[in-house]
Amino acid sequence: MNKFYFLFIMGALLSISFVDHVYATTFDINMPTGSSSPSAPYFWQNEKTGEATGDIEIVVGDTIIWKNGDQALHAIDSGTNEDGPDGVFSGGTLGPGDFYSFTFSEKGQFPYYCYLHPWMTGVVTVTDEGYKIVADIGKDAGDGQTSFNVDYQYSGILSNPTTNEEQKSITFQITVDAKSNDHNLLMAFPSELIEGPFVVFVNDKKNLNFEYLPDEKVSTIEIELSDNSKTITVVGTKIVPEFGVLSMIILGAAITSMIFIHKSRFNLNF
Repeated sequence: MNKFYFLFIMGALLSISFVDHVYATTFDINMPTGSSSPSAPYFWQNEKTGEATGDIEIVVGDTIIWKNGDQALHAIDSGTNEDGPDGVFSGGTLGPGDFYSFTFSEKGQFPYYCYLHPWMTGVVTVTDEGYKIVADIGKDAGDGQTSFNVDYQYSGILSNPTTNEEQKSITFQITVDAKSNDHNLLMAFPSELIEGPFVVFVNDKKNLNFEYLPDEKVSTIEIELSDNSKTITVVGTKIVPEFGVLSMIILGAAITSMIFIHKSRFNLNF
């Protein structure tokens, strides 16, 4: 009996490993001949979509292979030209014919660049299976330094998020997939970004046909959209605080300056 139980457990573990391996996918991003020149018509060849872009969306567990098909040296580092490498991954310098691969084990957006050719940049967006991401929500609110990602499932695309602190709302533009009959939208909002209960507006009209699942860390909303849906606005009870740390420092400095100027004028008049 114990032997049978042991074999059953081992088989289950092997099955899990096999499933993970089956669903993990590898995608190539090539650096074509001539991409070392800023006047090149394109700098990347994305084999997943066929587009000439360094941007790619994958799921957790997938692998990206950057291949140097150029005659010049190239480099791959996570981060940006402005801020430098962030240490998430680094392929170092790649000679002609060299390649670098990295497997992504966490969700998020991972920008990367070639420090030898600053015009060569890209972003790897990693989601859970079946999920997409709207990134950097909240940068137009609070201190401008804090932002969040919203995961969503939808046949179309959500874009251009706008945060309204006064109304405690976030508005998204909707691109509907005309080929799909499924217009159910599932959105996961971090509670640090916006808190429920929620009110939902579609095309600026209040919509009561949605489900709300509250949670301490992430609140989920599911709503059925239609072919003519253009915008969706989610109104909460609390949103990114109006005065963040940076804002408070600036406000404090301004008040201190006003007091100093007032005292200086008083001393001069005296």
